[in-house]
Formats: sequence, structure tokens, C-alpha cells
Amino acid sequence: MTNAALRRWLLISLISIIATLIDREVSRAQTTEGTDLSIELVDPKVLRVCADPRNLPFSNDKGEGFENKLAELFAEKLQKKLDYTYFPQATGFVRMTLAAHRCDVMMGFPQGDDLAQGTNPYYRTAYALVTKQGSGLDEVAALEDQRLKGKHIGVVAGTPPATNMAANGLMTNAKPYPLMIDTRFDSSAAAMINDLMSGEIDVGVLWGPMAGYYARQANPPLHVTPLVKETSGPKLAYRIGMGVRPADQNWKRLLNRLIQENQAAINKILLDFGVPLLDENDRLISAEMTTKQP
Repeated sequence: MTNAALRRWLLISLISIIATLIDREVSRAQTTEGTDLSIELVDPKVLRVCADPRNLPFSNDKGEGFENKLAELFAEKLQKKLDYTYFPQATGFVRMTLAAHRCDVMMGFPQGDDLAQGTNPYYRTAYALVTKQGSGLDEVAALEDQRLKGKHIGVVAGTPPATNMAANGLMTNAKPYPLMIDTRFDSSAAAMINDLMSGEIDVGVLWGPMAGYYARQANPPLHVTPLVKETSGPKLAYRIGMGVRPADQNWKRLLNRLIQENQAAINKILLDFGVPLLDENDRLISAEMTTKQP
């Protein structure tokens, strides 16, 4: 081979190598910016959801919770089959489900929690007071209200409103309910509502979705007031998104887009379950405002 031929062969080889590298980089970029989830998800054709088998109004193994309905909505939009990994919502839930790659998304995940990576929030709500209609306490909007003094108030131990209650001297006559339970057998929310209906407690303090759901089921329905007027103590309103693994960036971006495109449908599902939805100014979102972002 002459020197000229050798140089020509080396040049052709170099061009071929560069073209291959460019092609690989373009493919990688398309995967990153697109929706190819073959690396992140065990089965890209299936929406695999981590859920509690008995934790209404959120989820159950019969598909009756609002997180089940949201999963059905997302599965339809993604044109995927829907499948669940069920585990009680207690210590070890994330470790035994999402982190173990047994499922790929938790439908309800508080913004700021570091156990997983959160998507953009799809609703905002708050802890709420639950009272009987016409009790004189259905006009109370804050735990510092003097009308609560001496009342028997139900509260889930260890939740943020318990701190506010203690600061306002309301724990003396309070009835605590356990925070960590096996949801297959117990429900602190249901027990609290039963005690409120029977008169054992005068007021209940519950996480908004539970408050709204159980208040609607009571006969007669109970009154729900989100606690958004607290002037001290920890915040009682939170943004809720979905939880994914920290490495699953494409999956998170896809879910963010689905949340944005389907916010009206998401709001409708939540409102149908009685969830008190709040905008960023702590105003309640009504059914007529379902196109509004939380």
C-alpha cells in the first residue's frame, strides 16, 4: 500500500469512527429528551403502581380509592396496562416497593419528603377540623379559637396539628389516635369519625383527604374546615405529587407532563372523593374551577 493509499484509508476509518460516535450521541440525546423508558422501568408497557391494599380514600386492592382512579387515568393516557404492588403504608413501604423495583410510582407523595424523588405536585390540601353541622364549632377556622378551650378534640398523635394544639393548651382533654397502624386491620380516621358521631369527642383534626372523605360518608354529613389560618407552629398545608426513584429522570418528566395536561381531570377525581383542594392563596377550589392549577 502506498503512502497516499494509507493516508486515504486512515482518513476513511477516522470519518467512520466519528460518524458512529455522533450517531450514538444523537440516539442517547433522543432517549434522554424523549419518552424511552426501557432503562428506567422494568416493563415500559405496564404502569406499575406502589399502593396500600386497605387505605381508603387513597387506595385499596379493589381499586376504590382516588389514587386507584388516578392510576387508571394515567394508564389510559399512557396506553399501558395497569398493575399494582401492594404493601401497607407504614415503615418500610418505600424500601419494599419503589426502592426494590417492584413498582415504578407512588401516586401520593408529599413535596419535600426525601425518601423518593417527587414529581410536580398535582394537588394541595391541608389538615382540617371536622365538626357536626350546627354544633357551634363548625364556624371555627383555627386551633387558637377560644371556642375550642375545654373541648374533647381527636388528633392523630405525632402529626403537625398536635404541635399547634399543644401550643394552644388543647391537649389536656384531647384524645390521641395512633399514627403508625396496620391499615389492613385499623383506621385511625374511621375510629375518630365514629367517636365524633357518638359524641365521645367534640371535634376531629384529620389530614384533609381523610377529613373530606369520611365527612361525606357520615349521616348526616359532617363539616370540614381546612386549617389554613394558623398563625404559629408548623405549616398544615402541603403539596402532593407522585414519587419515583431518584435515577428515573425520563419517567419523572413524563409524569410531570401528564399532570400538567390532565389537571382538570385530576381535580375532578379528587373533588369527587371530597378532598378539600386549595390554591396557592389557600382558597378552596370548587368543581367549577377544575381547570385551575393547585
